[in-house]
Amino acid sequence: MKKQFLEIGKIVATQGIRGEVRVQYYCDSAEVLCDFDTLYLDKGKTAIEVARAFPHKNIVVMKFEGIDKIEQAQPLIGKLLYLDRDDAELEEGLYFIQDIIGLTVKDADTGEVYGKITDVYQNGASDVYSIRKEDGRELMFPCIDEVVISTDIDAGEMIIRPLPGLFEDGDNE
Repeated sequence: MKKQFLEIGKIVATQGIRGEVRVQYYCDSAEVLCDFDTLYLDKGKTAIEVARAFPHKNIVVMKFEGIDKIEQAQPLIGKLLYLDRDDAELEEGLYFIQDIIGLTVKDADTGEVYGKITDVYQNGASDVYSIRKEDGRELMFPCIDEVVISTDIDAGEMIIRPLPGLFEDGDNE
């Protein structure tokens, strides 16, 4: 089941004395976080309007409407920020990481269930998905067109065709 409100960052500190905060972002880039006019606190229960936001080094500096002093911003430290799924536009074939985690991964040819996706590593050219098998072993595969055949978030599954040798143990005992 898709969550309506998705974690997008965490307020980690204040910035200056005029109520600005420093946000560690959980999205692909700082610019993505800066695109939203409304974010949410308390798992989506409390809307908070963004007056301005800009990337600064490896964080985002944000100013919220009605937060004009450092004393007003300090209680926000440690709070998670959420976006409303309906406010985000994803290109065809792109998914929120929070929707990918937990998908059941099946083989396109044999129907074998490999396990569930437990993590997504963003390493550069393509993401790498980690699967936890029922026996506790971890398998990893790249998110490339040659491997990922289909993704159905609503059905909770991903169909893959592993490259030859991808899931081999390598210890042939």
